[in-house]
Amino acid sequence: MYDLLGYPALFDQLTAAGLDRFVERVQPACRCALTAEANADFTRWSQAIAALDVQPGLTTHFDQAAVAASSSHPMEVAANERLLRELMPWRKGPFELDGIVLDTEWRSDWKWDRIERAADWPGATVLDVGSGNGYFGWRMLAAGAASVLGLDPFLLYIMQHAAVRRFVGAAPNHVLPLSDAVLTEPLRYFDVVLSMGVLYHRTSPIDHLTALGRAIRPGGKLILETLILDDSTETVLVPADRYAKMRNVWFLPSLPMLVRWLQRCGYKEIEHVDTTPTTTAEQRKTAWMDYESLSDFLSTDQRQTIEGYPPPLRAILTATKG
Repeated sequence: MYDLLGYPALFDQLTAAGLDRFVERVQPACRCALTAEANADFTRWSQAIAALDVQPGLTTHFDQAAVAASSSHPMEVAANERLLRELMPWRKGPFELDGIVLDTEWRSDWKWDRIERAADWPGATVLDVGSGNGYFGWRMLAAGAASVLGLDPFLLYIMQHAAVRRFVGAAPNHVLPLSDAVLTEPLRYFDVVLSMGVLYHRTSPIDHLTALGRAIRPGGKLILETLILDDSTETVLVPADRYAKMRNVWFLPSLPMLVRWLQRCGYKEIEHVDTTPTTTAEQRKTAWMDYESLSDFLSTDQRQTIEGYPPPLRAILTATKG
């Protein structure tokens, strides 16, 4: 699994770039995460991925809504679909893997349409914090990024990424089973750093924004996508317990407050790119994610969460780091 995820080549690349101390810290952590001791489902997931019957030389497409790898005559659609279902729930996507359409919980292509214009992708080295299964990394490569490194602590998403790599082959899109907690030293390496759907899960949003800043090269760009409060004043919502049934939502700032946080963390040239309500068309149950989804988290009229808070509203901002 370690080799399938492309880690040897990735760590060689990072070492050659002068990030040897970073590699020395994260490499053992990655090996430990990819074990049955770390997650009881690891063996089952690994066996499913190994059993996938993938034809050589599939044609890949990363520049369309569904990240795709296809052949002219798919042979093992039913068997491969059964194996990919071992890796449910699939949340970020969609994917089309040699005749199998993975209709994921999120229409992540809609979010990509909103963030694609937020950076100059050609030749960029990218860090995607909270990357999930790496869907956005494939879209970034299609937009011209030189390499994408994702961080996500949930092992299932790493295994989904490994399954996709079985179909699309080796590419400079990697996902490590780690969180932003590994960003403890000034890497100053990445041209673009993304944080999508992470900030509101952090007990200290300031620490999160500071950690992201340590990874950005001088003059590089942050793309921040997060839930916000629809309020023109500098304010923040702190849920009493859950927000949209999520326990780990701590702070929903207004847009002016979010700008203030970025300023206090030393970011410059802060720009508001987009604000979009999350709808049940963009986040929903599917055959590949059959648990509760957004419709279960909102009131009947969808004007508030079931706890009585404002419904999800997501903003995208960019900023530079000196």
